[in-house]
Amino acid sequence: MKKTIKNYIPKPIESSNQKYLPFTVFMVLILSFIVFVASYNFVQIEFSRPGWVKSPNSIGVLLMWKKLFFMLPFTGIILCYQYFKKEKKRKNNLINILLFSFLFFIILLWFKNPFTEKRNALGPIYLSLIFLIYPRLFNTNLKTISFLFFIMIIVFPLSAIITHSDASFIEIYNNPFILIEQMKGGGVSKAFNTLNYDAFPNIIATIDYVHKYGFSYGYQLLGGLLFFIPRSLWSSKPYSTGQVVGEHLISDFGFNFSNLSNPLVSESFINFGFLGIIIYPIILAYIFIKMIKWLRSYNYLKKIMAFYFAMHLIFLLRGDFTNGYSYYIGPLVAVVLFVEIIEILTKHYLIYAKRNFRTK
Repeated sequence: MKKTIKNYIPKPIESSNQKYLPFTVFMVLILSFIVFVASYNFVQIEFSRPGWVKSPNSIGVLLMWKKLFFMLPFTGIILCYQYFKKEKKRKNNLINILLFSFLFFIILLWFKNPFTEKRNALGPIYLSLIFLIYPRLFNTNLKTISFLFFIMIIVFPLSAIITHSDASFIEIYNNPFILIEQMKGGGVSKAFNTLNYDAFPNIIATIDYVHKYGFSYGYQLLGGLLFFIPRSLWSSKPYSTGQVVGEHLISDFGFNFSNLSNPLVSESFINFGFLGIIIYPIILAYIFIKMIKWLRSYNYLKKIMAFYFAMHLIFLLRGDFTNGYSYYIGPLVAVVLFVEIIEILTKHYLIYAKRNFRTK
């Protein structure tokens, strides 16, 4: 498949899209403000809720807010940067875009921070912004591996002190020493002695589950692909593979924890057996080729979402598939599809306005 990349020439962005880019940025900012106002109570609850307390909202509501609408400021930042890269820029527009980019970043911090979001969501977002602003940090394999090694070994485990804290933001704000007390409980070393690195045992547990109940023949995969269908409409909708295997461990081996990961290898096995272990990597390789083409694109939205996928891949490979897939599709829709819809509507409106003006 890599042969298709050698002669690939990325298409330039349409001049009309570049021309109306400031208007697109403004529309995304308006949508971001609407989401900010509409979700204010939701975010307040997230700030006041400790990590161990279950959210009062359904999974569908959480996905809608956190993985879709809360990604709009991220989209706005990318569009602002794309405008800065334009050769011809109007002075008035440049000042406005600078202001917009600042507002986008403030709103993004409100939506996406360690007190309202988990590490697997924050990592790809802020790493993608680093790549957007300073791509040289990732322009060689050595730099990328070194940077990610530092993130995974030091920053990622330490961030659990906040993202997995037993105290809420309000409690930490009133008493910051809570974090110091939690650091005494383990810090970096604790992350390697808990269920953060449980890929191999979960593969073995999945094999044991298949030995007892048989293959799902794509039923588990279908539940992941159609994650957006609510369970109220699909009563027999399968639960995520991590939870299914976790419940098996609870019932047969006396475990007391069902929120497990499930690597892509065991996801392929539980669905289609050894045939799945062959098919899944081929599909993944095809997606890699597609993302490499996006990475070389002149469209910064696709370029950043390709890099975002590379960072998100750590979570997707760890599994389970339902969560890994849905956590990427939501941002993909917010960053790429929303903007395409805005651009299409803008073009049609301008064409309609011109026709009306001529007839009058």
